[in-house]
Amino acid sequence: MFKTLNETMNLLTQKFNTKHDTAPFNGIKTEDFLPAFKEGIAEAKKEIDAIVNNPEAPGFSNTIEALSFSGNMLERTSSIFFNLHSAETNDEIQKTAMEVSPMLSEFSNDIRLNKELFARVKAVYDSKDSLDLTIEQVTLLDKKYKSFARNGANLPEDKKTRLREIDKELSQLSLRFGENVLAETNAFTLHITDEKDLSGLPEGAIEAAREIAMGMEKEGWVFTLDFPSYMPFMTYADNRDLRKKMALAFGAKGFQNNEFDNQEIVLQIVKLRHERANLLGYKSHADFVLEERMAESPEKVRSFLNDLLVKAKPAAQKEFTELSAFAKELDGLDHLEKWDGAYYAEKLKQKLFNLDDEKLKPYFELDKVLNGAFTIAGKLYGISFTEVQDIDKYHKDVRTYEVKDENGDLTAIFYADFFPRKGKRNGAWMTSFKSQYIKDGINERPHVSIVCNFTKPTETKPSLLTFNEVTTLFHEFGHALHGMLANTTYPNLSGTSVYWDFVELPSQIMENWCYEPEALELFAHHYKTGEVIPMEYIEKIKESATFQEGMATLRQLSFGLLDMGWHAQDPAAIGDVKSFEIEQFSPTQLYPDVHENAMSTAFSHIFQGGYSSGYYSYKWAEVLDADAFEYFQEKGIFDRETARKFKDNILSKGGTEHPMLLYKRFRGQEPKPEALLKRAGLLV
Repeated sequence: MFKTLNETMNLLTQKFNTKHDTAPFNGIKTEDFLPAFKEGIAEAKKEIDAIVNNPEAPGFSNTIEALSFSGNMLERTSSIFFNLHSAETNDEIQKTAMEVSPMLSEFSNDIRLNKELFARVKAVYDSKDSLDLTIEQVTLLDKKYKSFARNGANLPEDKKTRLREIDKELSQLSLRFGENVLAETNAFTLHITDEKDLSGLPEGAIEAAREIAMGMEKEGWVFTLDFPSYMPFMTYADNRDLRKKMALAFGAKGFQNNEFDNQEIVLQIVKLRHERANLLGYKSHADFVLEERMAESPEKVRSFLNDLLVKAKPAAQKEFTELSAFAKELDGLDHLEKWDGAYYAEKLKQKLFNLDDEKLKPYFELDKVLNGAFTIAGKLYGISFTEVQDIDKYHKDVRTYEVKDENGDLTAIFYADFFPRKGKRNGAWMTSFKSQYIKDGINERPHVSIVCNFTKPTETKPSLLTFNEVTTLFHEFGHALHGMLANTTYPNLSGTSVYWDFVELPSQIMENWCYEPEALELFAHHYKTGEVIPMEYIEKIKESATFQEGMATLRQLSFGLLDMGWHAQDPAAIGDVKSFEIEQFSPTQLYPDVHENAMSTAFSHIFQGGYSSGYYSYKWAEVLDADAFEYFQEKGIFDRETARKFKDNILSKGGTEHPMLLYKRFRGQEPKPEALLKRAGLLV
């Protein structure tokens, strides 16, 4: 239970006295976190002890349900802390993370390896056929039982001890990995003082680089490895030597034999994950992970990826040959290197479609795109977004919104954080500060956030997005809808708490609206004139949607296959990260290898995020989203009945049932891969 205000001034250990129970960021100090974690763990242990020592016979309510609702204070503290660790970190937060992660790992194992607690859970599980449970309760019971059985509850004591050691070490290694990548990202800058080196760069990118330089009190222009700075440079800069310098720095993160080197960390992580899986009776880490995924096994994943590879590789090789010939014709280039890809692809795209990001960006002002996403969600699901100023933020750039349904009832709190800064990791993600759940007759609504790294406004221009940034915003907003529209009883089955290869369906399906004239007309208006994006541009966006799709597919497959390479076999014999990568990338390689670079040492998805043995999920979910959106297209992209079925069977249900059952209930059939191949232009 939370303490009352007069007992302590640490806000994290009290019931939040805030609007909608939102996180009191303005009153939280970094030094509050460690004591709050310690108190949260102690509080949760008391709750566990109460379950274990309950004199009544084990039942669903006094064991499974009680366990599901335990640890509320610890959960809130963790969600706030680790979101700040990703989006607004500093040395103090990083130091606290290194202290806290092993504590949390130890606590997690204290629960999963608690014999008396497992005995109660097992007693309920063994009697489940005689209990009158809802579908959601059956799922929760199954999940709770497996969380014990799959994580060492049945192991002898010596193996439980080793499991604890492994988990503690893995939690620290994963943190160090991410902090090293962030340090390497922040360490590099390209300082340009000669204006001719800016040749080819759009005005917005030059202005942004000037502002970065001014912020560093430097003359000239500064480019960084943050995506809004890095990508325009790689796409437009005419100076090939400088593109090479940027690309080498980007690809060398964690691979420079310095204090931030991640090579040994990668090898340690994969070996410890393998040992852990073996301890638990699994052949590999991938076997352990995939048992609880739609794909079920490494063999199925590899078969799925390789089937796509067979279909995509001829198209990719043809596209690469065309791009190489184009670069040769344009600039006499004999060999296309990785630092040439985006540059010549953009020029070829302009030639073929007379379309480039600089033509499109004026029509994609961030505020209008965001409001477009809100409008589309309103048309589909009947929700509305109102920006509010009376909710605490962790940074001045963050925006806060109340989300309400058609009756005016609160659906969710939505946070949006769009611009890069020093304490924020690269990329884009959705997260939450509070899960949705129903307890004591009250439907607690979720607090959901999306975090991106988009082009910042300048003195003369608002934030204007590339089309890729537009689809990224819609992607993360799709994840957010999955969280915001959740309507389940238990917090650990709510929102995005689903199989990892199902979680990308709500995000990826939202990207489809970015290509539809009916949707684009809602938000793609010129930031100066208000003119709606010309129909010819919309047609070109649709035409160019499959431009170099073969190469893009091959790239995604290469990441999925690398992930499976690390995790679907015994890594004991792997002694060198780079050599192993070369071997794994050989079936998908198009560009010459760059010996100074490595992928794995900055592959945060699988070594810091939750995607180990799961990177294939993006392509897997593309099959689902292409098939699902085809259904929307058949009925009309704003058809409320189709949207209702998607909301009722997918978005609101979270992880309460097996995802294939939910999908078939929405679609009326299993997904067909042909929809993806057709959309990607890969059907022969």
